[in-house]
Amino acid sequence: MVKKKIHPTIKSKLHPRNKNRERYEFKQLIAVCPELNEFVRENPYGDESIDFSDAKAVKILNTAILKSHYGLGYWDIPANYLCPPIPGRADYIHYAADILSNCNAGKIPTGSSINCLDVGVGANCIYPIIGSMEYGWNFVGADIDPTAIDSATRIVNQNPALTERVTLRLQANPKNIFTGIIQSNERFDLTVCNPPFHASAAEAQAGTLRKLSKLNTQKAKSPKLNFGGQSNELWCEGGEVAFLKTMIHESKQFAKTCSWFTSLVSKSERLPLIYKFLKQIDATEVQTISMGQGNKVSRIIAWTFLSKVEQKEWIQRWK
Repeated sequence: MVKKKIHPTIKSKLHPRNKNRERYEFKQLIAVCPELNEFVRENPYGDESIDFSDAKAVKILNTAILKSHYGLGYWDIPANYLCPPIPGRADYIHYAADILSNCNAGKIPTGSSINCLDVGVGANCIYPIIGSMEYGWNFVGADIDPTAIDSATRIVNQNPALTERVTLRLQANPKNIFTGIIQSNERFDLTVCNPPFHASAAEAQAGTLRKLSKLNTQKAKSPKLNFGGQSNELWCEGGEVAFLKTMIHESKQFAKTCSWFTSLVSKSERLPLIYKFLKQIDATEVQTISMGQGNKVSRIIAWTFLSKVEQKEWIQRWK
C-alpha cells in the first residue's frame, strides 16, 4: 500500500456555503443509500473511495449525496446521460446567489419570489434541485431533448419539495435559447447554463481520454464517459464559443425580462471573444467569477442590461 496521504478536512477551493466541502463520509452516505456500499473500496492510499472511472459508481455516489445533503427521496437518470459532479454544480448556484445578493445590500434573496431559468436542464435536473433545496427558488428548466425533459419531470414529480418549485419545458427549436421558453408575462431574476463545451464528437472523446488518463485507468484504451453525456450535452457545431455567442445575442431580446444572465465558461482563453460579444450587445455590467474544484478551474460569466437604478427597482419585487 502506498503511504497514506494527509488530506485537508475542508476542500477550501469550494464555495464556503457548499455542503460538499468536507471529504465524503461514506458511512453516512451508505446509511441513506445502501447501494453505494458495493462500490466503496480502500484506495492505494488507505482511504475509502470509489472508482471514479466507473459510471455506475459515480451515479450511485450522486444519488447518495443528493439524498444526504439535499433531502431528495428519488433521483435517477437514463443510461448514458450526463451525471454531473455535484460539488461543482453546487458552487455555481452559490456564486449565482452571491450575484443576486450584491444587488440586495449583501442579503441573499430566498423563497418563491426568486425565479430562475436553467438553459439545458438535462436529465439530471441538478441546478433546479440545488437552487430549490438551498434557497427555495423557483425554476424553469428547458432542454431540447424530450428524454431529458421526461427524466427531469420524473425527478420533480417524485420529490414533493420540488413539485411546486420546478417547471420543465421542451425547447422545440434547437437553434433558440430563450425564444420559445420565456413567456411574455414572465420575469426571471437569474439564468444558469452549463453549455456544450466541445465542437465535435471527436473532440468530446479526446476530452474523455484525457480525463481517464488522469484517473490512471486502463479504461482509457476503450473510452467511456464516467459522467456520461449525450451529444447535445457535450458538443454542438462551433462548440462553446458559438453556443455562447447565440445565447448572448439572443439575451438582448430579453434585456428587461431577466435581471442577470449567466453561464459556465470552460476555458479562460475563450473569455476575450465572449467579452467582445457582450460589448457588441451593450451589456451594462459584466462579471467573471472563478471557481475551483481540486485541480480543475472554471468560471462563470454573468451580464445584465439593467442600470444600477433599474437593478434597485427590480429587487423591490422581492420584498
